[in-house]
Amino acid sequence: MPTTSNFEAARHNMVEYQIRCCKVLEPELLDMIESLPREEYLPEHLRSLAYMEGHIPLPCNQEMLSPLQEASIVQSLNLTGTERVLEIGAGTGFLTTMLAMRSAEVISCELHEELASLARNNLQTHGVSNATVVHVNAMDSQALAKSGVTGPFDVIVITAALHEIPDHIKAMLAQSGQMVAFIGRNPVLSLVHMDFNGIACTRTALFETLLQDMEGLPTTREFIF
Repeated sequence: MPTTSNFEAARHNMVEYQIRCCKVLEPELLDMIESLPREEYLPEHLRSLAYMEGHIPLPCNQEMLSPLQEASIVQSLNLTGTERVLEIGAGTGFLTTMLAMRSAEVISCELHEELASLARNNLQTHGVSNATVVHVNAMDSQALAKSGVTGPFDVIVITAALHEIPDHIKAMLAQSGQMVAFIGRNPVLSLVHMDFNGIACTRTALFETLLQDMEGLPTTREFIF
């Protein structure tokens, strides 16, 4: 098992060679990332993979976002510390922590109970008191309504791939809010930042990438005539 100093060196290299070189340049964000022990958000047997460039496999057949994806999401939002954030897909709670450190409140929805529990424990262990993890299928509008998660949110972050944003998720965004999502169909998928101003929306594709498709979407019944 790598030592603390090994992890610190790996974290520094991650910032320098995976993140900074890909146009994530905000000094405070880079300092925050270098200070966060990413390995501690992973199950013990996966900690040696914490600073690899790609996705890390997680329980429930899920995967952790890459360091560049996480950093790019946070940089694109330019949070001021006053925002109310909805995250869909808590994973292990690492991106949740990053968002919480830069906003007023984070509500994170997680489909898998095992991951929801892991994320809650990680948040508690690292003293994150302004983030809550809710075990719910956020793609199910009725289940989300029953969970008590209610808008409006200043920011919505969706951490799995979608062809399009469901209407009930759009309805939870404040009139002048921001959304970041992975949009498209694998293998053509973009990390997209959306900035809403009333009915107008400015879309910025940050980069093309790959990511697992969103789970829990309602199935479309096919009618055969």
